[in-house]
Amino acid sequence: MRRRSGCCKVLAAAAAISAILIPCVLAKDYVVGDDKGWTINFDYQAWAQGKLFFVGDSLIFNYGPEQGRHNVFKVNGTAFKECTTPADVQPLTTGHDRILLKTAGRKWYICGVGFHCTAGQRLAITVLEQGASVPSPSPSPLPLPTPSPPLPTNSTNAPPPAPSAATKAAVSGFVMAFTVLAAGWDIMTKA
Repeated sequence: MRRRSGCCKVLAAAAAISAILIPCVLAKDYVVGDDKGWTINFDYQAWAQGKLFFVGDSLIFNYGPEQGRHNVFKVNGTAFKECTTPADVQPLTTGHDRILLKTAGRKWYICGVGFHCTAGQRLAITVLEQGASVPSPSPSPLPLPTPSPPLPTNSTNAPPPAPSAATKAAVSGFVMAFTVLAAGWDIMTKA
């Protein structure tokens, strides 16, 4: 009976570790606007279209470090529509602002400098719970475009971004936890 009790403890520990680490491993960093960053005269709704944002993901707002050039305000839907900044909220101003998406639901972000919001510097997204079913795309009535030719080998396209430090740490922790659990399992089965 002792072996069975130990087995249950190992399985419970594995389940607990998985519940904590798997969302961290799956989390994704989104650089808002990709290489354009957070700026005016850019269609952020088009940028967000087709992307799926989940709890645990992060938005990274990159913009020039010059003081007052841009900022980021998290606002509600009304402030987003009216391009108004809340009086009781301090803007993010580092030039490399990271916002962790902690809860599911609709999220709105604007630049509060001058008329930047009305010039398109605003983003609205919907954040889904981890594990939420992904909506299937509706079928397209138009034929699919032909694929473009491959890029030459000397292309200067940037490589995909490296995993974040948090993702690397989570993967390392996940591997270490399962190694410890496997060792415990091996010891219990030989007992």
